[in-house]
This record gives sequence, C-alpha cells and structure tokens, in this order.
Amino acid sequence: MGCNPLGLAGKRILVTGASSGIGRDTAILLSQLGANVVLAGRDRVRLEQTSRELEGSGHSVQPRDLLPLEGIPSWIKEISEAIGALDGIVHSAGVYAMTPVTALNAQKLEEMLRMNVGSALMIAKAYKQRGCWRPGGSIVYVSSIAGIIGVSALASYASSKAALIGLTRSLSIEFARDGIRVNCVAPGFVQTEMVQELQSRLTPEQLAEIARMHPLGLGKPRDIAHAIAFLIGDASRWITGSTLVVDGGYTAH
Repeated sequence: MGCNPLGLAGKRILVTGASSGIGRDTAILLSQLGANVVLAGRDRVRLEQTSRELEGSGHSVQPRDLLPLEGIPSWIKEISEAIGALDGIVHSAGVYAMTPVTALNAQKLEEMLRMNVGSALMIAKAYKQRGCWRPGGSIVYVSSIAGIIGVSALASYASSKAALIGLTRSLSIEFARDGIRVNCVAPGFVQTEMVQELQSRLTPEQLAEIARMHPLGLGKPRDIAHAIAFLIGDASRWITGSTLVVDGGYTAH
C-alpha cells in the first residue's frame, strides 16, 4: 500500500458542531481517513445520525452546549480521561445572524461573541490542560470570509469571525513551545443549513450576485472538510498561525 500523507490512523480528534454542515462532513471525512472521532454538538439525535455515517470504530458521541463557557475545560478533561489525550480539535460550532447595525443590541452582540469567540478561547484553554493533548496536537477553527471582506448587515458576525483569525495567530505562538499547531479555515458561501437560512431572506437577484462572485461556484461542506483534514493532520506539520481561505475564488476579486 502507498503512503497517504493525509492519513489519520490512530488519531483521536474532537469535532464540535458535528450535527450538521461543515462539522458533520468533517467528522465523516476524518473517520474515512482513519481517525477516532468524538462528535460534539447540542442535539444528541442529530449527532447519532452523524455517528451512523462514520467509517471504522472507536468513535463516540459527546452532546454539549458550549454555553456556559466555564464548563468547557472540565468537559474536555472528562473526555480525555475517558478515551485518552486528543490529537486535535476541530471547532466548527458557531452561530450566525444577519443583523443590520440599526437592529443590533448589546445582548445580541454579547451572545454572538460569547459563542463564536468565547467558546473558541475556552476550547484552547481546555486543550492545554495536562493529559488533554498529545505531542503534535492541532487545533483548527472555522472562520469565514466575512472576517476578511466587508459584507453588509453582518457586522457582529464578521467581527466574531475576524476575531478567530487574530486568535489563531496569537495562540499559534503561545502553543508552539509545546508543539501544538493552531490554524483556521475561512470558507466562502457553502451550501449548508446556515447559508440556506440566509438565502431564504434574499431576492433571486441577490442570490445570483452571490453565485457570480464565486468563480468556481458555491462550495459544499466537503470542500471545507478537505482543507480541515489537511490542517488537522501531520501533512501540515510545518504550518501554524495560518488562515486557509477556501472560497471558490470569492476574495480574488
């Protein structure tokens, strides 16, 4: 058999947001590459559905609402004590809201930042606990091109996704001393449930314009999963602090 540089045999990887969209497809792909996957999300039923599509054995389901933030370290610790230290975490869980600034209030802003940024920080804090990570460990965050370019009515969401890019850079320096890499992907418009909700609020003309801005067309969750699989494993062992834009050419304009 030939060598597969993307192989993940023997790796234990936690995937948050694994009940749908990018997180779900990522979990399935990681299992196909040989990883033992821990599925995390709020909905046990949907996590079980994802679990039935995983290849191989040694997978587990860990339902969890990532709010409140304070409970994340103890939760990660319990998982590590039960199955062993983790080789990586893919943090795909997050919330989305299309809210013009005129309709934004402090509560909505706080909820967005707590979930999209606060949970990411606490995931990192949790992973650095003794016994929770293995040498060569890796964290991959899911940001968005909204954190790089301007998109109307997405100020709070864009702010949270831009924060993940800055967080990735800072953590990559802090964690490098232990050999832990931290990277993120920034997807364009991908055909997930989250984006479908956005599409339902747009006119056909607006949808056509969004599609036109993607020279390679709209993406699929598996397109992002492939990028995540590369960053989470040893094939990217010399990459840290990077943001991999996967957007069908959107930001090339």
